[in-house]
Amino acid sequence: MPEINRVAWIGRALIVGRGGLGMALAEELQRRQPTLKVTLCGRTLGSDADWFVDLESAESLQALSQRLLEDPQPLRLVINATGRLHGASLTPEKRLQQVCADHLMESFAINAAGPLLLAKAIEPVLKRDRPFHFASLSARVGSIGDNHSGGWYSYRGSKAAQNMFLRSLSVEWARRFPLATVMMLHPGTTDTALSKPFQSFVPPDRLFSPQKAAALLLDVLLRQTAGESGRFLAWDGQEIPW
Repeated sequence: MPEINRVAWIGRALIVGRGGLGMALAEELQRRQPTLKVTLCGRTLGSDADWFVDLESAESLQALSQRLLEDPQPLRLVINATGRLHGASLTPEKRLQQVCADHLMESFAINAAGPLLLAKAIEPVLKRDRPFHFASLSARVGSIGDNHSGGWYSYRGSKAAQNMFLRSLSVEWARRFPLATVMMLHPGTTDTALSKPFQSFVPPDRLFSPQKAAALLLDVLLRQTAGESGRFLAWDGQEIPW
């Protein structure tokens, strides 16, 4: 286990997204950092300890800002574990004629705008002299340089937009909050509802359980420092081209 994982982090950590990977991240983070108050956030509540957060609702994000301003725990870490690849009305496009404006807007709302608006909501409680990590799940298919197969216009484009948004955020926060670290993380293909329809194309040794993916991502995240802010990293710590 990397040395930094044994350093005690104190304060509140928010995991936003109650899917399989979000829940696994919350459990693994609490196990590794028992001095953190790990709070799982999502559109549905699993227990009284969870917070309701909807990244597509301005009112919900405003309520989150106010709650954090009143929270006696200093905010230490936020991980955005939300994302949308498919749904009742959304399917990855295989060719141009399948693209439609509604699908593009839906993908961009949660995959690109969501993480940036989450950062905006939590920014009022950040301090120049307090270390802080902000990480968001991205995807290798959002890499422009690594795109060799095309298709998936909405998902690829929205993840690439997220990467640009958070890269810009890392530059701004480096000036305003010099101890802040912003990261984009690719978890690999994880055995969750998001990847379920596409798992037949994944070698068995590259299909991770949520618990394994969470452990790998935290290995990467917990050893990053403010001097490395703005990176786009895979689950194994390797840099992914923009």
